[in-house]
Amino acid sequence: MGIPSDGDDVVQIRHADAAGEPTVVTVSCPDKTGLGCDLCRAVLLFGLSVVKGDMSTDGRWCYIVFWLLPRGRRPVAVPWDLLKDRLLQLCPVAPPFGFGSHDAYLAAAAGLQDVPPPAPQLFLLKLCCFDRMGLLHDVTRVLCELELTIRRVKVSTTPDGSVLDLFFITDARGLLHTKSRREETQDRLESVLGDSLTCCEIDPAGEDMVSCCLQSWAWASLTPAVIAQMFSTADRVEEQPIGTRGGGGGTIISVTMDNSLSPAHTLIQIQCGDHKGLLYDVMRIVKDCNIQISYGRFYASQNGRCEIDLFAVQSDGKKILDQHRQRALCCRLRMELRRPLHVALVNRGPDTELLVANPVEVSGKGRPLVFYDITLALKNLQRRIFLAEIGRHVVEGREWEVYRLHFGEEHELSSALRKKIVDAVTNMLMGWD
Repeated sequence: MGIPSDGDDVVQIRHADAAGEPTVVTVSCPDKTGLGCDLCRAVLLFGLSVVKGDMSTDGRWCYIVFWLLPRGRRPVAVPWDLLKDRLLQLCPVAPPFGFGSHDAYLAAAAGLQDVPPPAPQLFLLKLCCFDRMGLLHDVTRVLCELELTIRRVKVSTTPDGSVLDLFFITDARGLLHTKSRREETQDRLESVLGDSLTCCEIDPAGEDMVSCCLQSWAWASLTPAVIAQMFSTADRVEEQPIGTRGGGGGTIISVTMDNSLSPAHTLIQIQCGDHKGLLYDVMRIVKDCNIQISYGRFYASQNGRCEIDLFAVQSDGKKILDQHRQRALCCRLRMELRRPLHVALVNRGPDTELLVANPVEVSGKGRPLVFYDITLALKNLQRRIFLAEIGRHVVEGREWEVYRLHFGEEHELSSALRKKIVDAVTNMLMGWD
């Protein structure tokens, strides 16, 4: 494996020759821990599904190939140039020829070595408007199209039908501090909300403002009983263990490890049903467990079954020989692939609250497009949302991103309707048509 010549692109995209065939994306760049996870996250963020993948590295340089298709029945226009830019941003910068590891400080001083990017600036988007069906999803869709990431949200509706939406957002393009970018965002929101919009403001969010809002959105109402309902391994009537239906590939999940097939690597073999972001989930777990992939292969069959082979080592470059660590990693992969997200409905007096939780990466990143999928599912079901919050919660030492949405009803929801809502949200999150 060698470093490409100056004329080669780090990211190359070869479009399909015919409709329905996958687009091939090739990435060749210096290696870093967790690069596969970061690339898979970007692919998921652009609404794409990996139908086949190959990745290999010699510890210094990596070569990754993804075969991608838009997820869903209807074809969508994918901004491939924008995806290429985002993938490039994730790739480490190669030092010039002649720089060795002992010269890393020189490369860093010259601005040539990959360094963690600074934390993105946080902004507060305040919207005041009149409520209508699907309002929250329409706003979320605009923000996603503009590459504005929702970090926190507080949505409230008054009895007279007025809505106050507070979104803490960051800009993937890093331009929201400019007047033109703010005006672009405001114009797009005005075009969607129309005359119902009465106020649209975007301002930098100071630390005091964020701290105050986060304290006012305390998780006191996330009681031990609710936590038990959300994270218990036992099946409940009002809780859908994601991965048990709708995937087309059955419910069997097999995770095995073998140290006999390679003198230097542990082979991790996974067989499971397909779902949205499957490869991202696998790579996220591997990254969080500080496991390094030397060679990997992914294949999704037409019947919804997926096969993943990973030749891996620990962070010290050695095989995974410890039996306890093997069992822990296999158990976590089986558990999270069967149930990558948690969905539940709970009663809040006269109201019903939808709760969705997904694990947060050790790096602090949450799963992309979750809020988008939740609001789209509720819009399709014609459910009005009068209160919504996003927050972080620690359960048994692990951090989770928790989405809470209230929709008031005149009468208590029947068990059939509750099941319909949970199924619809689950299927949207998992990409099951």
